[in-house]
Amino acid sequence: MKRRNLLALAASTVLLAACGQSSTNEADTNATDSAATGGSDLLQRINNGGTINVGTEGTYPPFTYHNESGQLTGYDVEVTRAVADKLGVDVEFKETQWDAMLAGLDSKRFDMVANQVSLTTPERLAKYDKATAYSWSGAVVLAPTDDNRYSSWEALKGLRSAQSLSSNYGELAERYEAEVVPVDGMAQAIQLVKQDRADFTMNDNLAILDYLKKFPDSALEIKLVAPASEQTGSGLVLIKGDDAVVAKLDEAMAALKADGTLTKLSEEFFGADISQQK
Repeated sequence: MKRRNLLALAASTVLLAACGQSSTNEADTNATDSAATGGSDLLQRINNGGTINVGTEGTYPPFTYHNESGQLTGYDVEVTRAVADKLGVDVEFKETQWDAMLAGLDSKRFDMVANQVSLTTPERLAKYDKATAYSWSGAVVLAPTDDNRYSSWEALKGLRSAQSLSSNYGELAERYEAEVVPVDGMAQAIQLVKQDRADFTMNDNLAILDYLKKFPDSALEIKLVAPASEQTGSGLVLIKGDDAVVAKLDEAMAALKADGTLTKLSEEFFGADISQQK
């Protein structure tokens, strides 16, 4: 009886091993077939006119937000739709909080992110790829329209700059030897400039353009723009390694630049062309 049980156990072990080997071989074959027939799942969906899933906030105007009709829109959203149109695919947006944006990308909840993402740290550069930038931004100086003292960044020396002490712009003002007037945020800084309690304020170009578009009669204007070497570009971000998809996104973005779509969308949401590095 013991010998019969041992033989049965041996037979079962051989059978299980054979099944396991068969499953492994089948998985390897499927992976090979997938690579041979078009690369990654995302690339195949793009090649076959499928759907791409894009993560975005939906609460960050004018980049990604809901309009008065409740429809998702914004610069990043409309650029992504234009890219999808060039690729011949559908796009489905998945709204999520900023803090969970890259985690959702990591878990493959969506294929890419459209939310003003700039890969500026070594850790992010090692983990993610970014397609050609569709917006560029950097520090700008905002001051009264009739103030002509801003011939260069060096001209800021000795002038009063309304800035948050903890911000990068406060540090930048100090670097140019401006006198920093402490404020809680951009809204208060602009008020102090308008009240002549500060000469100027510095902030992100896109934030200032958004303000000027909303308040065209503010009697304020951008006087200085950070040089190109100090500007950062934001684009569609995806997990590193899908080079063929990045190439297709870059090609679509180049076409949108060439036909004027990016310029048109920039002016619609910002009143200026933010798609070009200046």
